Parts: sequence; C-alpha cells; structure tokens
Amino acid sequence: MRYKFKNRRWPLLWRTVFLLTIFVVISQVIIYIWVQRSVNEHFEQMDSEIITHAAFNLRKRMIALDKKIEPLTASKTQSLIDANHLHSSWLDYDLKTLISDKNGNLLSSDPSSFIHDLPAGFSLLHLRQNYRDQQFMIKIGSRHYRAMVIANQEALALIALPIDVHHQYLIQFNRHLIMILIAITLLLVSIAALSVYWGFAPLATIVQKMKGIDPEQLDERVVVGNMPQELRPLAESYNLMMEKLESNFESLSRFSDNIAHELRTPLATLGTQTQVMLTKPRESHEYVEQLHHQHDTLEQLSTLINNMLLLAKTQKGLSDSQLNRVDTESMFTKLIDYYELIAEDRNITFEKTGNFRAVLGDESLLQRLFANLMSNAIYYAASDSMITIDASNIEISTVTHTGTSDKQNIKSSVLKPASFKVVISNRLDQPLTQVEADKLFERFYRHHRTNTMHSGTGLGLSIVQAIANAHNGKVSITIKEEYYFQVSVELLLA
Repeated sequence: MRYKFKNRRWPLLWRTVFLLTIFVVISQVIIYIWVQRSVNEHFEQMDSEIITHAAFNLRKRMIALDKKIEPLTASKTQSLIDANHLHSSWLDYDLKTLISDKNGNLLSSDPSSFIHDLPAGFSLLHLRQNYRDQQFMIKIGSRHYRAMVIANQEALALIALPIDVHHQYLIQFNRHLIMILIAITLLLVSIAALSVYWGFAPLATIVQKMKGIDPEQLDERVVVGNMPQELRPLAESYNLMMEKLESNFESLSRFSDNIAHELRTPLATLGTQTQVMLTKPRESHEYVEQLHHQHDTLEQLSTLINNMLLLAKTQKGLSDSQLNRVDTESMFTKLIDYYELIAEDRNITFEKTGNFRAVLGDESLLQRLFANLMSNAIYYAASDSMITIDASNIEISTVTHTGTSDKQNIKSSVLKPASFKVVISNRLDQPLTQVEADKLFERFYRHHRTNTMHSGTGLGLSIVQAIANAHNGKVSITIKEEYYFQVSVELLLA
C-alpha cells in the first residue's frame, strides 16, 4: 500500500507550484482583508466626522432656541422647523434630518420628501433609546445611511448621511482588488513554476548521461561547472559513481580474462594428456603415472576455485553472526608450530614479539589471512634468515575534564587502544621495489623470480586484502632498503 502511494506522488514541479499557490493565496487573502478593513475604517472615520460636525451645529441651534423660548409653543416649534431647514446652508454634504417632539411625533424633515421614505413604524424615540448619541447604520428605503440621534428637553433630531456612494465605491474597489490579487497570484505561481522548471532543467543532462550508460561508454562525465550551485554536489556524486563503476568494470573485465586464462591452461593440459593416453594402449604404470599428473592438475583447479569462492565470500562483508572474539596469541602459536617444519629445510626461523590481543572477526578467515602471509614469507625469504612477527596496539588520544577552577577547565589526555597491528617482516634473497610490491595485491599477479619461485595461483595477497577489508581493517606492504619486506595488518580490537 505504501509502495503504491509513493508511486502516486506528484512530480516535484507540481508539488512546488501547489505549495506556493497555497502560500500565495493565504497571503493574498490576508492582504485583501487588511486593505478592505483599512479603506472601510477610512470612510467610516470621514462619515463620522461629518455627522459629528452636523450634530454639533444642530445641537447648538437647538440649545439657542431653548434659551429664547422656555415652554414648547407654536413659535418654538416653528423655530425648530426653521433650524432644521437651515443646516444645509452650513454644510455642503447631502445630509438628511428629521425633527420630532419628545414623544417621537415627527415635526419636519429636510428635505421635505425624506419623511415620505420612512418605513412604517419608524420612531425616533425608539432609536434614541437603542443608540443614545452613538452613530449607527440604518437602511431607509433603498438607501443606506450612517445616522445619529440627538436630543434636548423638548425635541429629538435624526441626522442621516447617505453612504451609497461609498458602498458603490467599495464594491468596485473590492472587485478591482480581487482581480489584482488574482493576477499577482497567477504571475507569482507562473514565475515559480518557470523557475523550478529552469532550475531542474540541468537534471535532464544527468538523465541523458544515465540513459546512455553502457560498457563501451563508461567514461562519460557531467561538466560540474555548467551546473547550478545547488546541483553541483549531485553532479560530483554522479561523476564519482561513474569513476567507481568504470574502475570496477575494468577490474571485473581483467578478472574475467585472468580466470579464463588460469582455467584454460590446466584444462588444456588435462585434455592433451588424455588424448595422448588414448592414442594407443599403454602399460599400467604409465596410466598410474598419468593419473598422478591429472590429480595434481585437478588439485590446482580445486585450489583456484576455492580461492575464488573465498574472495566472493569476503567481498560481501561479514554478518554479525560471523564475528567472534579471536585470540591471536594462540592462533600465531599454532601457525608458527606448523610452518616451522616447512621453514627448517632452508634454515628459516620465526620470532614472535609484542603484546598479542584478542580481535573481533571470523577465526577461520583470520587464520587463512595470517597463514597466507607466513607461507609467502617463507617462500620469498632468503635462506638462513629470520621472520619476525611483531604485535602492537594503535592508540588514540582522548581529552577528558579532570576538574574545574574559577578561571579555566583542567583537561588531560588519555591514550586508549583503538586497533591491533601485526607486522610480519622477512629479508628477501632478491631486491624488490615498492612499485613492484604494491602490485602484489592484484589478482593473478605473479612476481617472477629466478630462485625459490612459489608457483601459486597469484591470489594469496588478494585474499589477504579481501579478508582484511571484510573485517574493516587494512593491509599494506613496505619495502625497506630493497631487501626487507614488511606486511602490516590492522584489525579492530574485540
């Protein structure tokens, strides 16, 4: 189910555009709300100032009339009506006013037709009770007004400012603002999509290079300098992968050729010997002698195949179940006891020095590793010489805090063993250069010598290196003064 979900994921371009669209839309909605609220507050403030100013003037007129005429008489009522009709001379705005007595009975309106637009049941007294000198919105007829009710001891007055123009302006403004924000959103999303498309266009170069990979064109590389800064690590990684692939393929080709060559010789020998024996009847002792020769050839083939299987096994690495504590002290004691008998013929002796520690690994593979090294040391060492096996620890320095003071922390260095090193040294009977020694790790490589030549498969040191790598260790060869051969093996401590 999870696999199907991953396959249905959107391409990177559309995912980027989708996320950016959501972000831009949310941002534009916030901007729209903020701009709309700012414009509305601006118009509300303007309308509020106009109504406040008109209310101030009308209230001042009504107070002046109260001082002139105390009781509500016909003359005072007429004066209120006249005051209601005079306000238009003070302001240049299309204000609407209504005057009523304290009981809410309408006395006049300005303009006079305004009173006819009032809905049924309209009452200034009710509005006065609800809003108390506060501005409010009201709809009269088909128009919208911002209004305010003021009062004195004898009368009530309604001041209404039409705001239909503002409403129409806000509607058009909102429509234009929405169109502008949509256009900006589309523009930003288009630019983002184009940027992502252009930004990842160089990936097509790598894709084309990968599609063109074949055994005959492993030298193709991506020009890192032509890539954007963000994709250069990818291009460098691709080139590094191709270099490793080319190197491994060449090594595999050489390895296959060497295997074919190594197998062809003994198989051809077996075929030729068999054909010769079948050409005519032979004596029984000739058949026995020929069987011995074929047996030796078959043993050589078996050794070669076993070595190849061992190389394949170690190249895959070791599992946790194969790793155990291996005592190198007892291992080298047994190996020296075995190879001393072989070395006696040439008067070669062994010397074991140093502190041998336990390591973590596969005991059979490690035994094969050191057995190969000791065997090679015997066959390549000069007669009447000594092979030394020296063990030591490779230590690392760690910093620890031992105490504190008011001014500084007191630190100390502690040496801890990190790995185990074994150096096998012997004196050669013929000089050898460092360049020639480095080639000994190549598979099927044989260094031709005139004396005491070891006729093997050429896989001894290759197996040593493969086993060391499988144990996360390393092996190296050092030539000193052209006659002293040293092999160093480093392994992890248990």
